[in-house]
Order: sequence, then structure tokens, then C-alpha cells
Amino acid sequence: MKLLAFGLVLLGCLQGFVTCDYQVTALYEIKMHLTDENGVLNGWKDNQMTPCDWEHVKCQDNKVTTITLSSQGLVGVLSPSIAELTTLQELALNGNTISGGIPEALGNVSSLTTLYLGNNVFNGSIPDSLGRLRNLQTLDLSENVLTGEIPISLSNLSSLKEINLSGNNLKGEIPEQLLQVAQYNYTGNHLNCSRNSAPSCEKGTTKAGPKTKSILWGLAAVSSLLAVIFCFLFCFGLIKFRWLTKGKWSVMDRSELNMHRGEEIVWDIEGSNPEFTFYEFSQVLEATNNFSVENKLGQGGFGPVYKGRFPDGLDIAVKRLASHSGQGLTEFKNEVQLIAKLQHRNLVRLLGCCSQGEEKMLIYEYLLNKSLDFFIFDETRRTLLNWDRRLVIIEGIAQGLLYLHKHSRLRVIHRDVKASNILLDSEMNPKISDFGLAKMFSSNDIEGNTQRVVGTL
Repeated sequence: MKLLAFGLVLLGCLQGFVTCDYQVTALYEIKMHLTDENGVLNGWKDNQMTPCDWEHVKCQDNKVTTITLSSQGLVGVLSPSIAELTTLQELALNGNTISGGIPEALGNVSSLTTLYLGNNVFNGSIPDSLGRLRNLQTLDLSENVLTGEIPISLSNLSSLKEINLSGNNLKGEIPEQLLQVAQYNYTGNHLNCSRNSAPSCEKGTTKAGPKTKSILWGLAAVSSLLAVIFCFLFCFGLIKFRWLTKGKWSVMDRSELNMHRGEEIVWDIEGSNPEFTFYEFSQVLEATNNFSVENKLGQGGFGPVYKGRFPDGLDIAVKRLASHSGQGLTEFKNEVQLIAKLQHRNLVRLLGCCSQGEEKMLIYEYLLNKSLDFFIFDETRRTLLNWDRRLVIIEGIAQGLLYLHKHSRLRVIHRDVKASNILLDSEMNPKISDFGLAKMFSSNDIEGNTQRVVGTL
């Protein structure tokens, strides 16, 4: 259907029924392959003369040279129509949920100098055709689910200065020429980095998402070691000062998180969610008024849940792990690892966690209207849910589950969807919560077996 629409638009352009140029047609086709919940592409319309006044598009001499759509919440696939933009120099789509293969046709955009496709869900192999991009200086395909070997054709990228392929499922050897690049990162794969010519899978960069990459590579350019040390000490002191004054500390040393019975959580969430915070126990204690009975919201299998408020006025909900709950510890680790990487308007937002001694806590956004069961199982409150409101809630839950099953970077089955795990915000919008029993599958799986029946009442 989308292809038919594109064909009709193109035919209209050729016959003169519609006034447009080929760039409008190509960009509109790219838009048609993406789900744009935030409306960032609303201005991309197929009946306009030129795309040069569109948001996120830059032109030179009426030719598109730059498309910048980093972290815009886009979901879908990258259309091969990108190859029609023959003057494109910079393409930045990092930090979205774009899946499918990287179009082979992308290798025809010979004018490209910068290509940011990191932190998406691109799968399959890296196209050989990318080796034709002789003007390419920066290539970032990090944090996807790319497989196979690095194409030897990438050795032809004679202008390449920076390459980041970290955080994929690549295997085999790294082409020798790609080890001569000024800055490279091949960590987080199954590549052979033990040869004498490749003592390390990383040079001049740090494994990080595109959101922080420019900052880190900028620091790498500083030639003076003294300046780097000074910068580090200054930044650390500033962050510590902010913690002392606001009650937050986002860079707590992981060694200070004294995990119960030697257990360790895989703390790999900072790159995917820079807003995630490690809280001190004293901060949470103060926020919840020493876990007072008045602040208690309820009790679950994980442990009690408390309302709290930080000094800056932020309201929170704190799930405190019961000390006797062995399963609670497993759920704690599972939830931190999963939900911190998942971001959707119909999923509850995990702000951070606290792990100090025997204390294990999850800190969420506080949702004013509690959970769905608070309404539907009460004779009086259920009347507040008319059918229009119920349909909105049902649709929101469905959107959240669709994201988990299909569009998220991680394929996730919740395994404990029930009314008490559907929270409602101030406008009665639903948010799925409690990922303690959730199970993650490969992004290539279209079905999964959870081995056993799980769930709670």
C-alpha cells in the first residue's frame, strides 16, 4: 500500500499534476516507512515544492545535505529511497528503534561523509556496498544487532577517520586497514582482537552511545594529559557537589554497591539511559520519611512500596526489597537490567535504584492514580471509567505490549500482565509496570518459549 502511494506521488510529479522535486518524494517515502509517535515528521508532506525548509533537514543550493533525526522516538525501517538523495553528506538516525537491514542502496550515496546509525535495532550483515562511500569520514553502527563478518570492502574507505561497530554480534577478523583508522571501537562483539596488529579492539574512543560520543571523542582530541586529568577532577567535583545539594549522585562507584551474597548486576545501562541514577540509601530514607506507615502505598511479592519526595520536589514510588525474599533479589536484578533500557510512553519509567548493604530498592516515577485494579474492582470507583476511557486504557496497554514484543531493542515478554501492574498517570494514561518476571529474547525471534508457567495473583 505504501509502495502504491509512493508510485502515485511519483507519477503525479512526472505528469505535472503535483509540483515537487525528487527530494520531496524520497524523503516522504522515508517518512512512510517510519512510525512517528512524537510527530517530528509532521511537516514532511508530499505536496511541497522543496524539503529545504523542513525540520531536521538542511540544504545547500537547494540540495539536501543533512538529515538529523537523532533520538526522536522513530520506529520502523530505513527505506532504500535514501539513495535518491545523491547530495546527502550527513545522515544521523542514531538513538531510535529502527530495525531491519541497512539498505544496500545506501552505498550509492557517494557524497556521504558522516553516517550515524548507532543505538537502533538494525540487523543482518553490514552491506558490502558501504565500501563504496569513499568520502565517508565517520561511521557509527554501534549498539545494533548486526551479525556476520566485517566486510573487507570497508577497507576501501580511504577518508575514514572514526569507526564505531561496538555492541553488535559481529565475528571474525578485523580488516587490517580498519585498524589504521585514527579512532575505532570494535568492542562488544566476537571479533579477533588478540593479534599483534590488533592489541586492542578500541583506539581513541570509549564504548558509548552516540549521545555521548561527540563529547568523548572531543576529549580524546585534547593532547595534554594534564588537561584531561584536570577536566576529570573538575567534573567529578561538580557532580558530587550537585549530589550534596540536590540529593542525587549519578556516578556512584559500582564497587560501592555492596551486592548481597556477592551477587552482581550487569551495570550496562548508562549508555542506553543516561538519566538512570544510583541513589544512596540515606537519600531514599529521607525522601520516604524513614519509610513511614503514612507513606506506604501497598505490599507486593517484591516487598512494600512507598511514596517519597526528593528535595527538588520530584515525587517517587519506592519498591523496597523484603530482606527474606530470595526471589525478590532475582526480580530486582531482572527489572534493573530490563526496564532501564526500555523507554515508551506506556511503560512505567524507572528513575534509578539503590543497592547498599542489605538494602535493594527500585525508584520509579510516581503515578497519581495508582493502578487499574484500584478502579475496576471497586463498585464506586469503577463508575469513573466510562467506555471511552476504558478504550484509551486498552489501547495504551496494547501499544506498550507491541513495543515490548516487536519494536523495542530487546524482545521482551512481560509474563505478569494484570490489573494491579497497570499504573495510571494523572490523565488516566496506562503504564505497564513490574518487570520482575519478564523474559528477554533475541531480536530475531518471532516467537518464544518461556519453559514454565509464571505470574502472580
